[in-house]
Amino acid sequence: MPTLVLAAAVSLSLFGCAPAEVAPEDVVIPEGDLADQSGTLTPSNPTTLTTWITSAQQAPAPDNKITKLLQEKLGVTLEYEIIAPDNVDQKIGVMLAGGDFPDLVGTTDLKLRLLEGGALLPLDDMLATGDYPNISTHVEDDIKKMSYSGGEVDPGLYIIPNYNRFYGEITGGVYYGPAFWIQKRVLEEAGYPDLENMTLDRYFKLIEDYKAKHPETDGIPTVGFELLASTGREWGMTNPPALLAGSPNNGGVIVDEDGDAEIYADKDIAKDFYKVLNEKYADGIVDPESFTLTFDQYTAKLATGAVLGMHDQGWNFQTATDSLKSAGKDEYTYVPLMPVYEGVEPWYADRDVMNTNQGFGVSVSSKQPEKALKFIDLMLSEPWQKVLSWGIAGEDYEVGDDGVFYRTEEQRANRQDLTWRSSNRLEALIDILPKHNGQFTDGNAYSPDDQPTEFFETLSDYDRGIMEQYGKKTWREFVNAPPENPKYYPAWSIGLDDEATQVNQQLTDANVQNLPKVIAGSPSDFEKNWKSYVDAIHAIDVKVYEDAINEGIQDRLANW
Repeated sequence: MPTLVLAAAVSLSLFGCAPAEVAPEDVVIPEGDLADQSGTLTPSNPTTLTTWITSAQQAPAPDNKITKLLQEKLGVTLEYEIIAPDNVDQKIGVMLAGGDFPDLVGTTDLKLRLLEGGALLPLDDMLATGDYPNISTHVEDDIKKMSYSGGEVDPGLYIIPNYNRFYGEITGGVYYGPAFWIQKRVLEEAGYPDLENMTLDRYFKLIEDYKAKHPETDGIPTVGFELLASTGREWGMTNPPALLAGSPNNGGVIVDEDGDAEIYADKDIAKDFYKVLNEKYADGIVDPESFTLTFDQYTAKLATGAVLGMHDQGWNFQTATDSLKSAGKDEYTYVPLMPVYEGVEPWYADRDVMNTNQGFGVSVSSKQPEKALKFIDLMLSEPWQKVLSWGIAGEDYEVGDDGVFYRTEEQRANRQDLTWRSSNRLEALIDILPKHNGQFTDGNAYSPDDQPTEFFETLSDYDRGIMEQYGKKTWREFVNAPPENPKYYPAWSIGLDDEATQVNQQLTDANVQNLPKVIAGSPSDFEKNWKSYVDAIHAIDVKVYEDAINEGIQDRLANW
């Protein structure tokens, strides 16, 4: 059966199509541990699964070898509709209005609109059959945390989360969390300065000094500091005050030791940060295009290598990092720094949390929900997880006599090549699929980047030099050792009722509408602009939002 891979142009009218069933006696199960021993998904009974995925990754190339492997071993052809993060709000509205959904829905929507809009099936009864053992194992320890508990639809499990369900030990060399990032070339030119006890003043001084000496980067203007204010990712602009104050990333609130939450947008810790940004904007350090960039444009700008620093989460600009590494521009990639206010201990790195609002669900309009769920179940098996993450043994990685996975230099270079990856990996699918983060039962890490020995071999000579200068072995060592997460954590993932959701949206609107004026206005107008911003916040019934968050915190403390 020929490979069929469609990107964003897939017609919604295709959703729900499935080939005719064959008689059980005609089902042929291929040999090997990649085959479905239940006979649900086999090449003798081909299956087309339509998938809707929110991701910055692209659809695989038509010659993708994992696509072919899915067909050879499972008889599964995937049709993709991949939605860029900037377009997801509109697309969700269109899909809900139409009421016709793909078999598999891969969502990153924190507002749970697809779930609460009736697009997803509850999975509890299907899992209770025992036909999906890998999923059952995956969710059993965290089923209460993963299950929906709001009032819009029946409680239960609808979304199987895509990240941070850990097996075995947690390893890793790359840091994907929040930080004030700085290009490695800035640190190199500054003589590898001490990064302990980092402050905003020291952070911006490094950037200012470098920009003054190097006003251009590869023929284009050097950008000192970039902000991301794009709708849906405005947290790049709004979250820093909490981190500067020593709070972990709880979203729009700071939670004290007693579990009481309140917003910080109108507090002095926010005012102090935006005053610094206002000064740096006036000095030409903050990019004047910050407030008009879409997420794609922001990522593209980072990929030029011209941006010296920004506040962001590492996962959010991974495509830009990949592009720079692929071009051999390691000096333009970033190191995470943790500026804090005086007397504050940094808490930037947390223990990776499970985002229960993101991942794959099965749609209510799927004509083959059992097959759709069986596909996720099989992808969660160790053999398929290894294929999706490491690739094919003997082609993409090797297995040592001790059973430890490793790669040759050629295999490592391939992984950095975007064109190779398009033909050899399913990046968009992997982005949303549930994963065995941590370790496999044989002790190998889930991914090459998490395998300690392999991670060091992956580093370029340039990056090894950076590590040696700071006495580090991984990029995670540049941030704090994460303490235990509070039981309720994180507050930003608490489900909100309609009223609290509306208030939260009003707060977001106040941020997006007012903070650009606060930051980009004349320093002489800062106090006036700040007052207008605070007045806009105080015109909102903030207590409704805070009460909902506090209720959610108390519920988690009692039930998780």
